[in-house]
Parts: sequence; structure tokens; C-alpha cells
Amino acid sequence: MILGLETSCDETAAAVITEDGQILANVISSQADLHARYGGVVPEVASRRHLELVTPVLQEALRDAGAELDDVELVAVTAGPGLIGALLVGVAAAKAIAWARRLPLAAVDHLQGHIASLYLQPEPVPPPFLCLLASGGHTMLLDVQDRATKAQVLGTTLDDAAGEAFDKGARLLGLGYPGGAEIDRLAREGDPAAYDLPVARVPGLDFSFSGLKTALLYAVKELSADELERRRADLAASYQSAIVRALVEKARQAADELGTSRIAVVGGVAANSELRAALPPSTALAPLPLCTDNAAMIASAARFSDPIQYPRYLGLDAYASTA
Repeated sequence: MILGLETSCDETAAAVITEDGQILANVISSQADLHARYGGVVPEVASRRHLELVTPVLQEALRDAGAELDDVELVAVTAGPGLIGALLVGVAAAKAIAWARRLPLAAVDHLQGHIASLYLQPEPVPPPFLCLLASGGHTMLLDVQDRATKAQVLGTTLDDAAGEAFDKGARLLGLGYPGGAEIDRLAREGDPAAYDLPVARVPGLDFSFSGLKTALLYAVKELSADELERRRADLAASYQSAIVRALVEKARQAADELGTSRIAVVGGVAANSELRAALPPSTALAPLPLCTDNAAMIASAARFSDPIQYPRYLGLDAYASTA
């Protein structure tokens, strides 16, 4: 059995999976309600909450799996990128568990974890494929050739990530946090063609969402409070439509350049209903429970990594961003 821990942002997660990718337990404790009052994640608050939650979440995962720590053969943990204080909580917990039982430890890159969510049962997606990774902190197009080799980055965002753009747009519209889910919900009541919001034409396969965010700001400023209340759903639908168009257009461009029809989408934004509907039917989509940050994907990635043997991982450190 593989035990996975994930504490990179505001989800405290633990999972137990088998070597062949069957999920025995996948427990996620979200801090969304805790951070909602601030309109976004407060790193120090997140770190302290992880300290409180990591043990009970771990215990619940083992209980759900019908397992004990003595059954674990490999410990996996997110080492980065993410909020450094939050990451250190998970890394410290994983090192303690592995060291106490002289187990190997896999230090997993969070982005590789999202890709590895596609390798889990019951319908694993084998490489090669083009992967669109869209989350709160990252928006990337990746050429995935095999499970063990780090994916090649074809394009990334020049400013805001797609999930970040959703959160900032939600704040401008007076909606709650997390913004992506709030905009997705409200957009179903609006007209996506009501406002002609821009899609940045960035050269190559990169993304940009800062201009779209500014366009929404000016659109909101032009409305009175009463008008904003009437037009909020239309603004949400138009804003969401622009983000989705950018993601889909770049993914199709990348697929054409690679000469492939195999596209996969992972990350928190992969849960967006309009994005899922706009993609070709053949697109491999991460299952909804595995779109958000979770530990099953971290444990999955560990299956294809070179774990650190006891006791060399005691010097393992977390990293906030990739080089």
C-alpha cells in the first residue's frame, strides 16, 4: 500500500492506494470556509490549520482503507510547488511516518501529481497525450510522453493562472470564495454573449488572463449597484466564456502542433462545467473528485518515481516554486 499526503495549499488530504492504482481511501479536508472571509488563501492561516488537521485526516484515511500504518510500504508527499509553510507540514509528517518505520519516501511534484490523477483506477489514461493543467496556481500545456519522465512544458501563463482569474473575477462581481465554483454556478443563469470580453492573443502556446480581468473591472465600474445586481449573471457567464475559450483554443492549437488528438485535462479548473462541455468528446478528463488538490494523485505519482530510501529523506526540504 502507498500512503499519500497533500498539504500544498488549503486542502489537507491523505489517501491510501494500491500499487496498481486502486483508491482505497481519499480524504480531503478543505479550508475554503476558513479563508472565504478573506477572499483567498492566507498562507499562515492555512499552515496552522494543516497542523491541526493532518493527524485526524491521516487517521480517517487509514480507517476508510481498513488499514494500519504497519500495512504501508511507501509514503508519498507533495514537496512543492505550493505555500511553503503548508508544504512543510506535510513533509514533516511524511518524514516522521517513514522514519519511524524505516520506509522509503517519495517526494512528489504537485504538478506531476495532477497528471498522475489520470493513471488511477478504474479508467487509467495511458500516455502519450497533451495535457492541459489548469488550477488556482498554474495554467500549463504539457507534452506527456510516459508516466515516469517529467512532462515537457509547451506553454504557461504569463500572469494569472485560470483558477486565479476565476477567484479575482468572483471578487469583482461580489461573489464568494472559491471563485471558480461561484462563477460556474451563476453563469448558468446568464448570457455568455452579453458582454464581449477579450481573449488575449498571446504568441505561441502561452496564456494571459490579466487583460480579461481588467476588462471585467471596467465593465463592473460602469454599472450602478442596481444594474450590477441585474447583470451579474451575464457578466459571470461572459467572463467564464472568455476563460474557457482561451483554454480550449490554446489546447487545440497545441494538439495541432504536436499532431495528436489525445488531450487530457486536469486541475481544479477541470471541474468547470463549461470547460468540460466545450472540449472534444474524446478528451480525457480527470474525475471530478480528483480535480481539486488530493492525496490520491500524489500517491499515484509515487508509483512512477524513484523513492528516497531511509534515512536520506530526513534532509528533504519543500520548495515553493519550480525552477
